[in-house]
Amino acid sequence: MIKDFILPDIGEGVVECELVEWLVAEGDSVVEDQPIADVMTDKALVQIPAPNAGVITKLFYAKGEIAKVHAPLYSVDVAQEGESSAQPVLASEAVEQQEVASTQNFSPAVSIEEFLLPDIGEGIVECELVEWLVEEGDTVVEDQPIADVMTDKALVQIPAIKNGKIAKLHYRKGQLAKVHEPLFAIEVASDAAVTTVTANDASAAEDNISTQKVDNSAPVAQGKALASPAVRRLARSLDIDIASVTGSGKNGRVYKEDIERHQSGQSASTAATAISANVVSQAAEQVNVNHATDRVEPIKGVRAVMAKMMTESVSTIPHFTYCEEFDLTELVALRESMKKKYSTDELKLTMMPFFMKSMSLALSQFPDMNSRVNADCTEQTFLASHNIGMAVDSKVGLLVPNVKDVQDKTILEIAAEITRLTNDARSGRVAPADLKGGSISISNIGALGGTVATPIINKPEVAIVALGKLQVLPRFNDKGEVEARKIMQVSWSGDHRVIDGGTIARFCNLWKLYLEQPQEMLLAMQ
Repeated sequence: MIKDFILPDIGEGVVECELVEWLVAEGDSVVEDQPIADVMTDKALVQIPAPNAGVITKLFYAKGEIAKVHAPLYSVDVAQEGESSAQPVLASEAVEQQEVASTQNFSPAVSIEEFLLPDIGEGIVECELVEWLVEEGDTVVEDQPIADVMTDKALVQIPAIKNGKIAKLHYRKGQLAKVHEPLFAIEVASDAAVTTVTANDASAAEDNISTQKVDNSAPVAQGKALASPAVRRLARSLDIDIASVTGSGKNGRVYKEDIERHQSGQSASTAATAISANVVSQAAEQVNVNHATDRVEPIKGVRAVMAKMMTESVSTIPHFTYCEEFDLTELVALRESMKKKYSTDELKLTMMPFFMKSMSLALSQFPDMNSRVNADCTEQTFLASHNIGMAVDSKVGLLVPNVKDVQDKTILEIAAEITRLTNDARSGRVAPADLKGGSISISNIGALGGTVATPIINKPEVAIVALGKLQVLPRFNDKGEVEARKIMQVSWSGDHRVIDGGTIARFCNLWKLYLEQPQEMLLAMQ
């Protein structure tokens, strides 16, 4: 009986997809769940499996054509009940052979399980494999760190979820790993290992059948190019027909660098020749320049995200800056007296907890400062929580984790959170949740020696302040006498669409009162 395989809905809103590669040919016999085709949606490369065993009678699309959801993708001759079919018998024999092989080659006490890379952050579909912390053949225990991966925002450590032995690492260092796809395989103890391994081997045998029919290592003709959605968007933005771009990746995959080379009028081979010539030229010049060479590195990870966000902030938010001088002599004395009693390894009582708590008290009087606006600036949301962010210069780039609900925390509780977030951020392993939901930010440039800055707003927030370094400077007291005082310059940037100069000045004056006269802050906390 001939059945048409209807292309299913493979993602919300997806109505069509590109036929990237047929993994079978017309006339091929297939088994249930055997991969039939690779298709590219707007979001991912998806593999279509066979729902039934049978013989492929017709492939409705050529490679590179656009297939429609809910329309036939291919036809298969499926054996009815009681009807003999050569292929099902062969498939059954292949499975039986694999069962025998699995009994001979595998211990009944173990099974191989694939670890699928989990969704480690909202909207993240891939991440860079930074470092394997184990090797194939290593024995690991539950929760042992297996790999460091870099998302768009942070360095995340992937732990083992079971005890076992690492059977295979699916990516090399520096490659991009896909969410919901295997990251590594692990050999684990299992009472049902024989059944599990048999099923895995049968699947592997089926994969071998399709592998024998299609050589995926050979370059494919460009036609409809194989590329990620981000690369396709780049090509569209540059008005480049991606089908005309020579891809340098596997199966002719087009990367961002290929688009850039195409735009400059160079093919991949021409670019390689030019690069080689340039290297030779540079080598000759190095004799006279003490072997100095330029180094080109890609901007990626946290630095790439920062570049994108800061550009968007400056281009969409009208910034204005307001500066003020704080006399923190009394606060420094209070902090020094408390530091001796309360500081521990888990709690560093710096000046930052006082800055955050006093800022929260002032935000209660000026809700405009703790708000955000929508994309077209037609709505303003006043946030109930004071989630105050702090910029941290980490080893992976600038991160801005935030202390949640500062309005409900004591100074010591805030200090403990700041210590935790700072340690996590500097190691690059801050949790994604700690980077989300900020309402206003503090940048402590003074820790590196600066005094005045013009900070860029951390969109969608509406304000940010930069703290300058604490300096001992001469100032006149109420009697006209010169005294040595501990002075700090602070620099505000505000979103002039919703905050005016008067609002930020009055807010800053109240914040200044709490910091210059700590007793006022303590009274306001009651």
